[in-house]
Amino acid sequence: MHVDLSGLRALVTGSTKGIGRAIALALAENGAEVAVNGRKSADVDDAIAAISAAVPKAKLVAAPGDVSTADGVAAVIAASGDVDILINNAGIYEHKDAFEIPDEDWQRLFATNVLSGVRFTRHYGPLMRDKGFGRIVFISSESGVQIPTDMIHYGFTKTADLALMRGFAQALAASGVTVNAVLPGPTRTDGVAAMFKSMGKSVDNPAAEKNFIDTARPSSIIKRLAKPEEVAAVVAFLCSREASAVTGAPIRAEGGIVMSIT
Repeated sequence: MHVDLSGLRALVTGSTKGIGRAIALALAENGAEVAVNGRKSADVDDAIAAISAAVPKAKLVAAPGDVSTADGVAAVIAASGDVDILINNAGIYEHKDAFEIPDEDWQRLFATNVLSGVRFTRHYGPLMRDKGFGRIVFISSESGVQIPTDMIHYGFTKTADLALMRGFAQALAASGVTVNAVLPGPTRTDGVAAMFKSMGKSVDNPAAEKNFIDTARPSSIIKRLAKPEEVAAVVAFLCSREASAVTGAPIRAEGGIVMSIT
């Protein structure tokens, strides 16, 4: 996917690994200046080095900070400066029995997956509106539509992201600012690799991948894990000037797992 993002500045939260890093790379490849975020400065530096190696002309800014806290969000905003593109990507997940999820786990996932997006959008949305241009994308999940029984608290936060997306899109009506959500499915990331390892399997084993898809996501149409760059390509388009008529929309990049035509 190649679009012209030159002259635009982006912030991608949780962009040191996985889908977030792929999004930061895709935006940089298409000419945007990108603020890279992670909780640890060392991880941010490593991600910047990797993206710079892949895109030698990339313009990158380090924006470390824990987005699950108000102080962390403030630090990231201070490091990122004014942005034209906000990708609310930071997210955490875990597998846990539905009846054994304690309050602190519900609160921990909510703080990172939902409240961080509220805080960043609350700050940047009005600034984008004043400029007459902006792109905000929430990275939700197919799990926000088809709630996984073993990750109810995660699914809940991803449903909440869809509500935030629609509400903020309506609040920014006729402003030149679009707000959308992308819904990935299971994607070949370090996090998914760790999940496979915890089950005594390898994500690089085709049989293990097939078994996971057949049992955990049997409605998948592509019948495989998605690649982070496939999700990033969808996000890059939504950030483009050409995507000006797409707003308030949940965009599915989950390989057909969601069994709906709408």
